[in-house]
Amino acid sequence: MIQKLVRFDWAIKYLLRNKANFSILEGFLSELLHTDVTIDAILENESNKEQEKDKTIRVDLKAELSGGEKVIIEVQCIRQWDFLSRMLFGVSKVVIEHLKQSEAYGTIPRVFSINIVYFDLGHGKDYIYKGQTHFEGIHCHDQLELGAEEKRMYPETVQGVSDVYPQYYVLKVPQFKSKVQDKLDEWMYFLKESAIKPEFQAKGLHEAAKTLDMLRLDGNDRRSYDHYMENLSDETSVFQTYFEDGKYEGKTEGFKEGQSQVVRNMKKNGFAISEIVKITGLSENQVSRLLNDTPSP
Repeated sequence: MIQKLVRFDWAIKYLLRNKANFSILEGFLSELLHTDVTIDAILENESNKEQEKDKTIRVDLKAELSGGEKVIIEVQCIRQWDFLSRMLFGVSKVVIEHLKQSEAYGTIPRVFSINIVYFDLGHGKDYIYKGQTHFEGIHCHDQLELGAEEKRMYPETVQGVSDVYPQYYVLKVPQFKSKVQDKLDEWMYFLKESAIKPEFQAKGLHEAAKTLDMLRLDGNDRRSYDHYMENLSDETSVFQTYFEDGKYEGKTEGFKEGQSQVVRNMKKNGFAISEIVKITGLSENQVSRLLNDTPSP
């Protein structure tokens, strides 16, 4: 029997910040980064101040990798069309907040930006993407490497230029086809389905099955979760209303133009093509054509 659990994005905001539940996030991060991750603490900074009305779900962690390296890991879930820029902002902010005045820049630990997206971000065939910074010669097309002096100045964990800069991970949850091939896919299955199969063995999932069981939530947490899910439904309803308004305006200003505006607004706000199709009743081809049409001046 597949166990139904609360959504991971809600759990990050309300349950997984508790030290007693760190093992869940540690398991997830260990499978993603392919090394054991131990969370030392949640960084107490402006980024982690919780606001009930804030739709940003983000937590910055001070952690240690299996080799002893101290790192900062930022995990965030959010729904907005300019999410890629949001990733840049988040990493930049956590670096600035971590570096103390008068400290050498070389003391900045590596930063891992883990981004879990529940909408259609960008265009690509995969469901997990990793990004690193590399410098390529314009003329010789060689890769810029660390010099001998730089290697002495940086800790041993910095083996190359890319190690100095943040590593980005993007997990596109809707694009995962629920076909499990490895332990990281077991986590992807949980992220998409809010469920864990009995045979799953990935780190942290056993603890998640206990902690995130909806039946075990106390009264306050259950009300908070129900409210969160209602808000997600409300967002969908708002865009359904936008679509109906677009159809009404279309009767007087051109039906296609009204549809096109609504579809573009939905896409801009992070709705996947499949979600737009479901809400509007349009076909996938119709949605694609409306998105590709140039809006009227």
